[in-house]
Amino acid sequence: MMEVSIWFALAAGALSFFSPCVFPLLPAYVSHLTGGQARDGHMKVERSVVLLRSFGFIAGFSLIFILMGASASFLGEMFSEYRIYIEQIAGILIIVFGLQMMGWLSFSFLLKDTRSFKTKKKGTAWGSILLGMAFASGWSPCVGLTLSSILLLASASSTLTQGVLLLIVYSIGLAVPFLLISLMITKTFTVMKTINRILPGLSKINGALMIILGFLCLVGRCSKSALIFPFLVSFQHRGRV
Repeated sequence: MMEVSIWFALAAGALSFFSPCVFPLLPAYVSHLTGGQARDGHMKVERSVVLLRSFGFIAGFSLIFILMGASASFLGEMFSEYRIYIEQIAGILIIVFGLQMMGWLSFSFLLKDTRSFKTKKKGTAWGSILLGMAFASGWSPCVGLTLSSILLLASASSTLTQGVLLLIVYSIGLAVPFLLISLMITKTFTVMKTINRILPGLSKINGALMIILGFLCLVGRCSKSALIFPFLVSFQHRGRV
């Protein structure tokens, strides 16, 4: 199950960033992290400040995500004798989340968002870490659905280490585009305007991936699907030799 889950976690992290309820707010995040302002078609702030504060933000949300993954894995280990049932339940829920992402289902209780920006103070290094932790704790609806799927996979993983690894990979998938595009908008907002046009399509791709993975987990074929990723499988086998 891990071979396909790792790739899904990486893709899910990236697609979470490019969700319609996270990506458009990137200038607001950067502004609150750095104290910069949108002006003359770009975010007016030093790139070194953006880089430093972005790393703090990434560290903050990664810490919370990893703790969530560890907790989910710990609970999964406690009920290891029921792992096959946990995996099937996880598969069903992941399919539901995927259908929600694609707009084929609409459950309002899955669309709660506790994230907000109230402070107008200039960001600080420690404040960027706290903002990252707040983002992870009160995630937006789109991230919540995808993250919940990763946590379900973590609860169905074989060991605590595997569960934590899934959330580390998910955090990397979310962190890399956040960092790169945060730096880009200090030069121009053009990249954001371009990506905004394809956000609905990316959301559907995210939902489709969730449905596929959910089905594989439901029928107990996650491990067989590792054949889709021969590079990763061969790499893992070499590491065991």
